[in-house]
Amino acid sequence: MSFKKITHIIYDMDGVLLDTEPFYTQVNQAIAQKYGKQFDWAIKSQTMGKKSIDSARIWVKSLDLPITPEAYLAERTSKLEQLFPSAQPLPGAVRLIQHFKQQGIPQALATSSTQHTFHLKTTHHKDWFSLFDVIFTGEAVKQGKPAPDIFLAAAQALQGSPPNCLVFEDSPAGIEAAIAAKMSVVAVPDPRLDKTFCQGADQILNSLEEFVPEQWGLPAFSSNHT
Repeated sequence: MSFKKITHIIYDMDGVLLDTEPFYTQVNQAIAQKYGKQFDWAIKSQTMGKKSIDSARIWVKSLDLPITPEAYLAERTSKLEQLFPSAQPLPGAVRLIQHFKQQGIPQALATSSTQHTFHLKTTHHKDWFSLFDVIFTGEAVKQGKPAPDIFLAAAQALQGSPPNCLVFEDSPAGIEAAIAAKMSVVAVPDPRLDKTFCQGADQILNSLEEFVPEQWGLPAFSSNHT
């Protein structure tokens, strides 16, 4: 199996590199239950990967909550900020980024997280995240995912042509954004996400550990690389 040759790589962060999605699920469930509503993965799938305020609007409308999106966001943020510093890398994430850094492959991070929450989530991973050539957070663009803006900005900063860029994503909004940017995309979705939301992705993996670089014309892992 082989795909389009890739020269530049762009990663989403939450649910791809860091295991933060359970935090969002836990907090959203708690707030929904507080108002007698039920957390629903159908709603979560619509909000994953989007800017916080856009997600809050969807939650409030879909669950018919008696609060404003801003109030919902304030309550959610205070709970999440206590959890973020404990975020751990997902399987294969550190190895992948270290490998491509050693091979001289340009890499960018393009996350919908704000600068503030990015710093909280990466509290204990500064060395690892310093390996990126460029980092874009949600404030970098006016339109968040599913608009392609943040991926196009990252490609430009890396001096990469979009058709030669590969995006790693876990969310439907992120996959849509990568496709709109005319980039290849590898989906690494949460196992609970309906796989129909990943339609359009060039490849769907259960974990970054399954990624085979040479299928994309990228340098293979060395045999002694753990």
